[in-house]
Amino acid sequence: MMQLYPAHAAEALEFNKICDLLLHKCRTEAARERVANIRFHTRLDHMEREMGQTNEFKSLLTGGDHFPNDFTRNMEKELKLLGVHGGVLAGEQMVAFGQLALNIRDILLWIKKHNDLFPQLSALCKEIVYEKKINEQINAVIDESGIVRDNASKELMSIRSELGKTRHEARRVFDSVLRKLNKAGYLADISESFLNGRRTAAVLAEYKRIVKGILHGESDSQKTVFIEPEETTELNNEIFSLERAESREIHRILVQATKDLAIHAPLLEAYFHLCGIYDYIRAKALLATDMNANMPRLSPHPALQLIKAYHPLLYLHHKQNNKPTIPLNLTLDKHNRILIISGPNAGGKTVSMKTVGLLQLMAQAGLLIPADENSEVGIFRQLMVQIGDTQSIEHELSTYSAHLAAMKYYMDFANGKTLFFIDELGSGSDPNLGGAFAEAIVEDLASKHAMGIITTHYLNLKVMAGKVRGIFNGAMAFDEEKLEPLYQLTIGKPGSSYTFAIAQRSGLPAPVIERAKQLTQREHFKLDKMLHQTEQQSVRLTDKEKELDKLIKENEKLKKSFAELTDREKLRQQQETIRLQNQIKKEELDYLRDTERKFKQIIQDWKRADNKQDVIKAAESVLFRKKQVDLNAAAARKTDKHYDTIGGKPKIGDLVRNTTNHQVGELTEIREKRAIVKIGNMPFNVNLEECVVVRKKEEGK
Repeated sequence: MMQLYPAHAAEALEFNKICDLLLHKCRTEAARERVANIRFHTRLDHMEREMGQTNEFKSLLTGGDHFPNDFTRNMEKELKLLGVHGGVLAGEQMVAFGQLALNIRDILLWIKKHNDLFPQLSALCKEIVYEKKINEQINAVIDESGIVRDNASKELMSIRSELGKTRHEARRVFDSVLRKLNKAGYLADISESFLNGRRTAAVLAEYKRIVKGILHGESDSQKTVFIEPEETTELNNEIFSLERAESREIHRILVQATKDLAIHAPLLEAYFHLCGIYDYIRAKALLATDMNANMPRLSPHPALQLIKAYHPLLYLHHKQNNKPTIPLNLTLDKHNRILIISGPNAGGKTVSMKTVGLLQLMAQAGLLIPADENSEVGIFRQLMVQIGDTQSIEHELSTYSAHLAAMKYYMDFANGKTLFFIDELGSGSDPNLGGAFAEAIVEDLASKHAMGIITTHYLNLKVMAGKVRGIFNGAMAFDEEKLEPLYQLTIGKPGSSYTFAIAQRSGLPAPVIERAKQLTQREHFKLDKMLHQTEQQSVRLTDKEKELDKLIKENEKLKKSFAELTDREKLRQQQETIRLQNQIKKEELDYLRDTERKFKQIIQDWKRADNKQDVIKAAESVLFRKKQVDLNAAAARKTDKHYDTIGGKPKIGDLVRNTTNHQVGELTEIREKRAIVKIGNMPFNVNLEECVVVRKKEEGK
């Protein structure tokens, strides 16, 4: 398990707030206990398994597939009762065990249906089997409401049968008595009452000595008394006796049923445990979905590479307020071990540092992290944090003394598997001495091959990147024109503290700022000014690069859209050309085939005919049918003048037009593919496919 220094290191990185969010996603007490006992793994297989489970469940949530882990009741008390000799479960508790078993059955069926699509989720129930006897035993004695069934035993059936008869008789007798008393005017209220489990009549107090029976009580005003009539006393006694017998038999049945169910106690405990695990995984997946978290690549070695990473709490806050969150890109490995982040106050240095630390804790706790899935997270065995005011009133230590005490722990125990975070190293002391100690501490940590992030304003730490192997710079960008931080970490160069720019922004008088510049050491100011100018050039260059990238993307998008449009138009024209060509060729082919058929017929007629002249005329009408074509064209123009084509499937009674000779008539009969069309007073047998529905044009149109 990962060692943390100090003990509240996780809270310093706000991991407790992540746990609070996770708790709100849990539906079961078992899952909430897992959140309370969350651990930071140092074994790769544990991280892979837990993150893999969460990643699979997350895919179910985004894909809309329902995983049937719907049992959420806490069964710890009931499971303990199963293990107690002579313990008795109530009917409702047995029903809950039946629901638990059925839920496991549904989960196993779901896993079987999805085969190997979710190997990590499937592996959790690899050794679990559904025992149908559990529900059979419960259903044999308990109904869906938790009531012991009448047929749970012959004795119970007999008792309840007798009880039903006796209650019915008691009701009949009591109603009869009630009518008599009401008729005599003795009743204060015609409705019955129950006192001490006995049915009583509400009698006016002045008649209490007249009405025979047992007095069970009186009203607050003492004007009404409640009497059990003597006619029903024996029946009520018998009912009471039968009810006690029923209770004893029910208790006996429940004792035996509990004993029978206790045989399956280990299996039921495994069922309950599994439901808690699935609920915990579901909670992690829901949280991951909220913060757009992914599963990074995992490595057994102490290193990390974060791509488009976000601080999860900041991301959720901005998401709620529809604000963008600036992503962070950072790599810590054997070549770049210690990052020195510099830049203005309130520029995001601490947030960037906390982002890295929090995501590392989340990953080693088996949680998905809000970063690109191509990010890579390794394993660290130690995590050391020095953030915020560490002054100890209890031990009368100053801020700087407490800071040095923490640094001593770092130097005593840090090694190549340590990830550390130090906010404002060397602060709280003389600037020159504090800077010297800070530089010595960084050199020592670098020599121990520890990895970490340090925020600082010291110039000597900023220039260490060029002198000490493994140390590199990072700067928080600042827009001097707008006098506001950009909250963006840039790797590879140090940043200016923008002391004078921030002083100007805060409204300090110009003479005071100018005098401060004069009092500043010449070399110190010269270096900070150089960093200042370099960073502003970088900011402006970055803005221009973003603008250029935007224009390039828009140009590529327009180019692609134009190409797609051109391709679609070319394809449409090509398809239209091919369609027309095919249509023409089909018409030509049909005509040639028809002509060939008729020509063969003419040859046969020629051979058989005595009058060759008639055959020649028939051939001319077939081979040279221009006159017929002209006649058809004229008929088509005439029909178009008087009728509109409306289309649709022809039906009896419609006006139809023959597409061959363009004659119009009434459709009177349909015979499969043929139709009878009445033109004038003459019926004609035509092809139904050659008929189209028309409508006579209105006069004047």
